[in-house]
Amino acid sequence: MPKIGVFDSGIGGEAIAAALRRALPDATIVTKSDTKHVPYGDKTPEEVLGFVLPLLEELAQDGCDIIVVACNTVTTHHIATLRAQISVPLVGIEPMVKSASEQTKSGIIAVCATPATLASPRYADLKQQYAKDLMILEPDCSAWAYMIEHNTVNVQHIREQIEALCNAGADVIVLGCTHYIWIEQLIEETTQGRALVLQPEEAIIRRIRELLEH
Repeated sequence: MPKIGVFDSGIGGEAIAAALRRALPDATIVTKSDTKHVPYGDKTPEEVLGFVLPLLEELAQDGCDIIVVACNTVTTHHIATLRAQISVPLVGIEPMVKSASEQTKSGIIAVCATPATLASPRYADLKQQYAKDLMILEPDCSAWAYMIEHNTVNVQHIREQIEALCNAGADVIVLGCTHYIWIEQLIEETTQGRALVLQPEEAIIRRIRELLEH
């Protein structure tokens, strides 16, 4: 029976853990979050690495066979460094720019992510590799993770932001932070079918199944 750890800065990882429990009922899913320092999106990369490394080491020492780094900010800045230091396979999460580029018909996509993720070299690489011929809208989501973490979501504000993306022609909206999965339904309702909303749960499940088969 495999043991899978799920790490995130806050409650975003709980959504991923719930999806894993549904998809892999025979696995033991354990979670660890860094509620002391959430959100990570406004921290420096050096600060974030210092927060994350000991927590992932704890999951590895706890017997996890695989650890999901359920944080785009951590993955886009530090996954290579973490893989070099953690003894078990790490499954990272990064904005689904490739999938969005394959599914857009308008040539306009939106990436909703933290400032740190949007500023990361990895995100720049994703844009260059998969979306250099697309228009990418990057709304200001800097307050979203905090609102979700503290159950103070400003529904009207979110609706206005998503409405603006649809009105600008975005037909794919990427949720580039696991916290945002908690407001996925709100976002989908606001699009009224005008945009496809992408989040990483299915991709993570596929990757974990591949690792377990090997």
